Amino acid sequence: MDVARSRQATPSGTLRINAFPTAAREIFSWLVLPFLRAHPQVHIDIVTEGRLVDIVAGGFDLGVRSADLVPADMIALPLGVLRRNVVVGTPSYLKAHGTPLTPRDLTEHTCLRVRLPNGAIHRWPFEKDGQSVHIDVEGAITLDEASLARTAVLASVGLALAMESDVRDEIEAGRLVRVLEDWTPILSPLSLYYPSRRNPTAAFKAFVDFARRQSGASITLTPSIGSEAPVTDIRPL
Repeated sequence: MDVARSRQATPSGTLRINAFPTAAREIFSWLVLPFLRAHPQVHIDIVTEGRLVDIVAGGFDLGVRSADLVPADMIALPLGVLRRNVVVGTPSYLKAHGTPLTPRDLTEHTCLRVRLPNGAIHRWPFEKDGQSVHIDVEGAITLDEASLARTAVLASVGLALAMESDVRDEIEAGRLVRVLEDWTPILSPLSLYYPSRRNPTAAFKAFVDFARRQSGASITLTPSIGSEAPVTDIRPL
């Protein structure tokens, strides 16, 4: 009995996590990898999807989405990481084509168009001083895969809309330059969420506790998803 109790208390087994691709990339280095180093007997299975899924019906233990997209019947742990979109281009592209000063200026530029999981073309969102605008950009390429978009923007094909965390290294190295900074507001933070359960496994409890310590956040309930709320990952890179 002591051996059985010891095995039950030691985090082990598989945890299945469903996340938007951008969300998975954001938590991978500071949450998932450190957790695996601390708990080597746990296996984490991450599935990335652009659409919003029912994690219970899909057989997942946890989900990661923007806080404003977490269903109301879930327990949510805000991860507290500041997030924002950035518009970027290479120095050579900007030298050749100029720097856009307002979102409307993008109509004069070649941009990397992004197809959402539902098939629609993503309109780039901007906001400043209470004014919101969505731009239907034009360009020579339409993509739905982040690594291809990063390769294209670094090749000076055009401007790209990206998550800041995805291109921070390129910006700091000078390979990419941010434009329209005053038009790209802070986004809703990420939340780790899950259904209430009576007998969570040791691995599940360990992961939630680890996430809480890493983020310094407390558990809160989120509002329900409205009928007009987007249900796709609109951050292309």
